[in-house]
Amino acid sequence: MRTTEQLTKIFGPEAASRVSNARLLVVGAGGIGCELLKDLSMAGFQHIEAVDLDTIDLSNLNRQFLFQRRHIKRAKAEVAIQAISDFNPGMDVKARQANIKESAVFDVDWFAQFDLVLNALDNLDARRHVNTMCLAAHVPLIESGTAGYLGQVTVIVGGVTECFECHPKPVERKTYPICTIRSTPSAPIHCIVWAKNYLFAQLFGESGESEDMSSAEAEEENMEELKQLQEESKALAKLADAMGSPDFARVVFEKVFADDIARLLSMTEMWQHRQLPTPLSYDELEAEIRPDFDPKSPGTHSALSLADSFALFKYTADQLAQRLLKETSAPETRGSLVFDKDDEDALNFVAATASLRSHVFGIEQTSIFETKAMAGNIIPAIATTNAVVAGMMVTQAVMVVSEQLPKCHTAYVSYNSKRSRSVLSEPLAKPNLLCAVCRRRYLTLRVADLGRTTLGDVVDYLHMLAETENNLFLGEDISVVEGSRILYDLDFEDNMAKTLEELDLGRGKMITIAREDLNYSDDELEMLPVAATVPVVLSIAGPRAQDGEQALDIDIEGFGSIPEFAPLPPRSVDAAPGGDDAEEDHLVFVEDDVAVVVGDSDDEVEEIGHTEHVDALSDDLSKRRLSDICDANCVKRRAVETGSGSADGGSEDVC
Repeated sequence: MRTTEQLTKIFGPEAASRVSNARLLVVGAGGIGCELLKDLSMAGFQHIEAVDLDTIDLSNLNRQFLFQRRHIKRAKAEVAIQAISDFNPGMDVKARQANIKESAVFDVDWFAQFDLVLNALDNLDARRHVNTMCLAAHVPLIESGTAGYLGQVTVIVGGVTECFECHPKPVERKTYPICTIRSTPSAPIHCIVWAKNYLFAQLFGESGESEDMSSAEAEEENMEELKQLQEESKALAKLADAMGSPDFARVVFEKVFADDIARLLSMTEMWQHRQLPTPLSYDELEAEIRPDFDPKSPGTHSALSLADSFALFKYTADQLAQRLLKETSAPETRGSLVFDKDDEDALNFVAATASLRSHVFGIEQTSIFETKAMAGNIIPAIATTNAVVAGMMVTQAVMVVSEQLPKCHTAYVSYNSKRSRSVLSEPLAKPNLLCAVCRRRYLTLRVADLGRTTLGDVVDYLHMLAETENNLFLGEDISVVEGSRILYDLDFEDNMAKTLEELDLGRGKMITIAREDLNYSDDELEMLPVAATVPVVLSIAGPRAQDGEQALDIDIEGFGSIPEFAPLPPRSVDAAPGGDDAEEDHLVFVEDDVAVVVGDSDDEVEEIGHTEHVDALSDDLSKRRLSDICDANCVKRRAVETGSGSADGGSEDVC
């Protein structure tokens, strides 16, 4: 660890003191989290709490270096915290194996005890939740993510920088139509899902393992597909009688790559506008096996040839059959194997059968490495990228806790052999004026007795604040919602007499209050305080009584932490004059003297440097392509490749 003297020499006396006294929360103790916890402890941070729900798996050991084989099945947070305690025995550390989204446990008061939160998470829902909780608790957040050679780090401070939700995040599809998987695959992922969730599951696993073959939105024809798939599964399961015999690989191969394909070819209407599949011959492929191909160590980074796929299929089918027979305790009870991306036999079987099916349907081949990434539903992780990102997070953390936010930046890791620099940075972006998460006034609602206080009491208290210095400018016509549930508006007062307990509004829940009378023109809106256009979010928490005093029935805290919000942009302004053939432009976003103007085309805009020159919009302007135009008032900005080499896709999510 760094000594106080070393910290002072590096950061200066004031920053060194803040670093050693800061209370940090690290959410996630996986690939980034392990590196981050190690770096924080070595940098001199003394008070760290880590939260992670997961346990250690064999597949974690190649990149999460605080874990060893003896730690498998133990809680990640506990082992990671113990490891950094061994580096620095004097640290004040704590580990929790828990879901950070348990709002009743990890409420706004719990988050508020920290000086800084650092996200090292790998899923969107949890990252969104932590983002919201940090905004509600008015605690800075350092957000991070990696994907292969790509990585990013940014700092989020409510009202000052954009938050995690300022731009939409892409949602990866994880389910596929049954008919596509069963009969008409057109992409490598379709073949991989078939090999893993259908063939492997039916031969070696427990039946019913088909989470990627969705029937959630099944119509009648899809239900028929599902029924036929189940019949085929039963037929495939009968092949288990041949398991362990010399002909096991042959009977499986001829069933799925010859007989089933011939049956599909008999459905002539299906192939009128599709490429015909080609059945495979077991004997022909067996004659083509290369003597120098070793199925025990196939290359992982090159696509398999047809003959090599066949050889690998034969070998792995027999290996898995032998393993399964060893795990079968009695003839009448069959054991099962579970697919694991780190199980070489299982992975190679899926890769080989997916490759064979790709050859049948004329689909692009994938390597074993690529199959592992898709079959394991994982984004490839590289330890070096995690280490670089963790190091950048610690640098930013020092700046944040020492109150040097202007020195912070958004940093990207982007490996490119043609570029001399792998780490790029840009200034922290300002909040999206139309963000539905960070353009909120977050306050804490303290209630002494949830079983006695009604929703009407809370609404009355909010109206009472209008006569005080803490006026929220909500007006008389308001709505109260919790998530997507409407609790109150002028036309719905059924819940006013119900207690918060009856409405299931307990500790950790959030309710949003907004004005309902904002249908004004732009000129009329200018007459209102900016705060009147910003909804209020109340985080419900327990009472906070002073020593010797009784807690108030209702109290609201946090007024001094509400940031100043910029005015909303004009909603529509006719802009550029032009010829009779000129398209009409609409000004939809104004910030920092930059006007972004959208014409009739949804994928091109014009951008001008100064709003006072709006009359020049149709002249000599630079064109910039945006990723999305949400509606007449919302433009999603995305970083674009420029001559200076700024990071591509800077606003995209990297998990």
